[in-house]
Amino acid sequence: MPKILIVEDEPNMVAGLRDNFEYEGYGVITAPDGVAGLERALAEAPDLVILDVMMPRMSGLDVCKQLKAERPSIPIIMLTARGQEVDKVVGLELGADDYVTKPFSPREIVARVRAVLRRVEAARSGDSLIRVGDAITLDVPRMETVVDGRRVELTATEFQLLVHMARQPGRVFTRAQLLDAVHGVAVESYERAIDAHVKNIRRKIEPDPRAPRHLQTVFGVGYRLVEAPS
Repeated sequence: MPKILIVEDEPNMVAGLRDNFEYEGYGVITAPDGVAGLERALAEAPDLVILDVMMPRMSGLDVCKQLKAERPSIPIIMLTARGQEVDKVVGLELGADDYVTKPFSPREIVARVRAVLRRVEAARSGDSLIRVGDAITLDVPRMETVVDGRRVELTATEFQLLVHMARQPGRVFTRAQLLDAVHGVAVESYERAIDAHVKNIRRKIEPDPRAPRHLQTVFGVGYRLVEAPS
């Protein structure tokens, strides 16, 4: 039974989320503020964290940053206010796997959680070992990434995105195609999310993220993963 940690300071929302997730068969733990949420996430290792951006004691963005630094494999869905696109972009750049805009329906939040958890499982499935040239090796079942002999910690979404491109090195993928690969067509999202994930991957795998050698931009189209020139 997957265990969900809800970090939210509105009691009514916490109660509603708890009821819906428990009805769907999930285990639920909660925290009323950012500090407690970070502590519970590190101590109890939930399968997924639902994290409000606006939190007492420590903001959701700060929690996301610290949690991803210590436990990058724990998926995070951020709860953002309507119209606060900057929170969505910053959250994704800090390593969040998805976001949901308030107000939302119980069906939507459950669908997003299922999609992210499926993404984690999908990232571990398929070919056991994928190589792009001599530089990049992806161990799919273990979700391990090695670049130039150095192990790199990626989130589940980042790993699945990299695996998807690595299976067809050199192919140019549009943002919409990459969104479909990691989110699925049933999950509403927006294309800037892909840019945020690509930025994170480059920061982790490229010697100089400002001049990427592996994960390249094809202007006006999208991205491709290539064997870096020697």
